[in-house]
Amino acid sequence: MHHLIIQADQGKQRINKNVYGHFAEHLGRCIYEGIWVGEDSPIPNTRGIRNDVVEALRKIHVPVLRWPGGCFADEYHEYHWQDGIGPRTERRSTVNTHWGGLVEDNQFGTHEFFDLCAMIGADPYICGNVGSGTVQEMQQWVEYITFAGSSPMANLRRKNGRDEPWRLPYFGVGNENWGCGGAMRPEYYADLYRRYQSYVRNLSGNTIFKIACGPSAADYVWTEVLMREAAPYMPWNQALKQKEVSYMHGLSLHYYAVPGTWNAKGSATGFDESVWFSTLSKCLRMKELIRRHSTIMDRYDPDKHVGLIVDEWGTWYDVEPGTNPAFLYQQNTLRDALVAALTLNIFNNHCERVQMANLAQTVNVLQALILTDGPSLITTPTYHVFDMYQAHQGALLLPCFLESDLYTLNDKQMPQLSASASSAGDGKVLLTLCNVDPHREAQVHCELRGVQVSEATGTILTTQEMGAHNTFQDPERVKPTAFTEIQFNGEKVTTVLPPMSVCTLTVQMGS
Repeated sequence: MHHLIIQADQGKQRINKNVYGHFAEHLGRCIYEGIWVGEDSPIPNTRGIRNDVVEALRKIHVPVLRWPGGCFADEYHEYHWQDGIGPRTERRSTVNTHWGGLVEDNQFGTHEFFDLCAMIGADPYICGNVGSGTVQEMQQWVEYITFAGSSPMANLRRKNGRDEPWRLPYFGVGNENWGCGGAMRPEYYADLYRRYQSYVRNLSGNTIFKIACGPSAADYVWTEVLMREAAPYMPWNQALKQKEVSYMHGLSLHYYAVPGTWNAKGSATGFDESVWFSTLSKCLRMKELIRRHSTIMDRYDPDKHVGLIVDEWGTWYDVEPGTNPAFLYQQNTLRDALVAALTLNIFNNHCERVQMANLAQTVNVLQALILTDGPSLITTPTYHVFDMYQAHQGALLLPCFLESDLYTLNDKQMPQLSASASSAGDGKVLLTLCNVDPHREAQVHCELRGVQVSEATGTILTTQEMGAHNTFQDPERVKPTAFTEIQFNGEKVTTVLPPMSVCTLTVQMGS
């Protein structure tokens, strides 16, 4: 029996909706074919952007979308924004050196990205080029996007068909500058960040949340240096008449759950229970990473002005056989749904510090929400988790205290159950539960302290096979269904979760 206590009347922190964000890089078939097909395509589109993809992303209320990378944004010969504006027939082609050496024709650029964000209702999060770009290039991009007055960049924007500036709420100053973004030491990047971010300015009423390149996984030294050298917060100084200064509003973290090694990651679909266990175990490491990086951040930023931004996360396997290895195209099974659900529960429960997260990636790359094949589209088990969890966005986190049985395999253990709960202020509690054991059901006894339960409904995502996935021939093999194995009385809700399942319970609170 698993015991779960929810303090339904004691929520203090809100789950930032941006925890449910996504990432679209110029990599493989994510942008070209996945999102952009061009206005002349027989695939139904609006101004070149696929209608079916827009519809699917609108359904799950994507809050924020990161673009154009990734390593594509910040490596030599990669993204320089002025290549992607103006008449498409006149845009300069470049070579995507990091992802397959293909020619990048820049048909999808700044205007197209903001058009996509408007279509799906997402806030734009742009990643600027520090590795091979200049301060001037970054400053001019921000001016081009956000300045309402008359200036060279604003007038160039008008010449290209956009009179009013866009709203740009989030800007990343570089990507993976410890690796593909320049192989920098943290001390060097910290100084470089302070310089570059100075020119990411708030223009014409637009306010930018500036995000610094943070660590890869457990690189705690990087976090220490960046927080010490690049994240000072100085409030209003009346004597010096200085305004509040904050160099950094967010620090990124990148972590992927790789069941094998980087050279032999393992198959996305052909795996046994030991690989299932390894993948979920590595996914759960996210909790440790958040706690340890947060501890360092707390030392320099006890008032939590700087958010932890997990802007790349997800599973990473070997590519599907017969596909371009640089395109990172992989299938998506129930195992990935469990990874998504477990990770989102972790983010929810650490919402005091985690202010944004971006699954990698949106379409046709890594742990994708959507897979396309020409005019056909399917949604993945991961997509369904984001659909089931979307009511957590912006909701009040309710403290959870969980006593879970263990899932054991080959003398290794992990908690069998994961949970998080929130209230959107509409008299309902959303409880999200995961049973990671592929063999045993989970009997859950839940107490919602401080409220009476008047109704409880559920949705379940599960299958009989660990490797079950959706295909273009069988697009609904893994999909959510109604869940009725729920009893309630007073403050108590009891349920029995089937093996390897993701469940959401919507509990109506009475008086």
